Amino acid sequence: MGAAGPAPALHSLAPNEIVPLLIGSTVEEIERELVLQTLGRCDGNRTRAARVLGVSVRTLRNKIRLYAAQGIDVPPPDE
Repeated sequence: MGAAGPAPALHSLAPNEIVPLLIGSTVEEIERELVLQTLGRCDGNRTRAARVLGVSVRTLRNKIRLYAAQGIDVPPPDE
């Protein structure tokens, strides 16, 4: 975030405090960031990330394929 100092941890903010931070972003941008950060927190585990996001593994894999085709770095699958 800007020079105003570090941003507060989002996990400690209520939804009504988070939404104003998202205004100006498209739903696609927010969804992509949510998917990528969830994958990162799940150490690349697609099944776990899909469960956390509430989508099927197939849907998650399709999104990952789309992001990769756009040149976006996606956390690698766990081994």
